[in-house]
Amino acid sequence: MNSTDIEEQQILKARLYVLESEHRDLDEVIERLSEDKPFDQLKLQRLKKRKLVLKDEMALVRSRILPDIIA
Repeated sequence: MNSTDIEEQQILKARLYVLESEHRDLDEVIERLSEDKPFDQLKLQRLKKRKLVLKDEMALVRSRILPDIIA
């Protein structure tokens, strides 16, 4: 692994950390919003959709950090 690869791995890990943090924050916001009655259904759907987008992006970053090795 050369220095460019190491730098790319560090950038990917930092990106993953940011994505995971935002994902956790959305979890908390969604939970709080759901507890309030009545709650804004449209806002809740948008937050859940954003959370799914983050989950997909996290999976993509993880696959770039640890690529599958074909045996």
